[in-house]
Amino acid sequence: MSGQPMPCDAAELGTLFLFEKLDADQLARLCREGRVEKFEPGYVYQEGEPATCFFVLLEGTLVMSRRVGADDVEISRTSQRGVYAGAMQAYLAAPDQARYKGSLRVTEPSRFFILPAETFAAVLRDWFPMAVHLLEGMFFGSQNTQRTINQRERLLALGSLSAGLTHELNNPAAAAVRATSTLRDRVAHMRHKLGVIAAGPYNREALKTLIDIQESTAERVAKAPALSPLEASDREDALTDWLDDHGIEGGWQIAPTFVQAGLDTDWLERVAAVVDQEMLQGAVGWLNYTVETELLMNEIEDSTTRVSNLVNAAKQYSQLDRAPYQVCDVHELLDSTLLMLSGKIGSSIKVVKEYDRTLPRIPTYPGELNQVWTNIVDNAVSAMNGADGTDGAAGEGTLTVRTALEREQLLVEFRDTGPGVPEEIRGRIFDPFFTTKPVGEGTGLGLDISWRIVVNKHHGHLEVHSVPGDTRFRVFLPLTAMDPEPSAADPGTPQEAP
Repeated sequence: MSGQPMPCDAAELGTLFLFEKLDADQLARLCREGRVEKFEPGYVYQEGEPATCFFVLLEGTLVMSRRVGADDVEISRTSQRGVYAGAMQAYLAAPDQARYKGSLRVTEPSRFFILPAETFAAVLRDWFPMAVHLLEGMFFGSQNTQRTINQRERLLALGSLSAGLTHELNNPAAAAVRATSTLRDRVAHMRHKLGVIAAGPYNREALKTLIDIQESTAERVAKAPALSPLEASDREDALTDWLDDHGIEGGWQIAPTFVQAGLDTDWLERVAAVVDQEMLQGAVGWLNYTVETELLMNEIEDSTTRVSNLVNAAKQYSQLDRAPYQVCDVHELLDSTLLMLSGKIGSSIKVVKEYDRTLPRIPTYPGELNQVWTNIVDNAVSAMNGADGTDGAAGEGTLTVRTALEREQLLVEFRDTGPGVPEEIRGRIFDPFFTTKPVGEGTGLGLDISWRIVVNKHHGHLEVHSVPGDTRFRVFLPLTAMDPEPSAADPGTPQEAP
């Protein structure tokens, strides 16, 4: 809004810390090319408006704020003469500096010295050319450094995820290869055994009955019940005794396969009832190959299904085929992240999921929330494994992931049983470049990026509570839609500097 024009006094400008080193000619130029205005309580300018002016407080009280969702969040409040705000980086030839990054209002009648942005830039370049070059170098240099380190952080995370995913894919893939090789051998033996049976002096009715038993046996394999180790051992002993009693060679090798398939002595009695003693050895061997092929095919199916699930999890994690902004179920995001990180988590850390499945789907940037989950889980695992520099050996612990409705927001809580975050550094863990990991193992940007994604991008809240054995990172996300923003990891910082 426009203020009431007031006379400009060069001597008054000279009393401000910002201008106290300027000579009389420079102060006169400021008064000539700038202006003084008085503003009544209210907004001087609002976030998002073109950054046209540089403001210096002469008298009064100002409040600076940033918009978070539908609310203006106060950043600072001061009555100190000489504080400045607005287009304070107008000397930079950067297009993203053309709008106010926050709002400025006054709570009482206040006077400001105002310079148009173009004039402010020209004055700085005329009076302090070397300083302008240094400031430009620092500004753009820090931006490039931040961008490079952000990229390295993502590459490190990608490398860790790739290693874990490769390990997880290798296990079921290797199992499928082994099962396929064994299956080929068993099928060859089954063909040979069938030829032996067919060439024997057996009547057609007995062969037909045996084939019917084979079909029912294959069905039983698919429905085999899970047995305790003690139950399986007892059943193996009973089957071995039956096979030995009926003169079947290698009964102790065949019995475990039959038990795994859910077969018992009653089933063997059915086989013995339809074939004579001469045919029983060949029939049992043939049915053993049938059972083995079914079990191997089940193993191949399980392995390939696991590979497919891992690929789907990677697809879900990366969100490659989805819009960047959408309504989604956070539990799907959490599950895909935990699966992607399962190799890094390892078997020594127990993962407990306490999901409230009644929670609604919420508007999010899913790919970036997955980055938040990754950073928090990675830190929790590192803490429980002693990767904070306190212990080099792999450790044990429990990672609990909980969702709930709290403060009228969706809460995602990550709780670990690590040593905790010391109180003296707890207030710094979200600062850029701050890390407790050894040199080369962390950049200190994971939690900073997470903070930006949760707070600046999703208009949520991220907090930590920690005591030894119980560290909790709590992510609060709004249930209602927010305005999509162009960038999450680098939302920018306010230009205002009180």
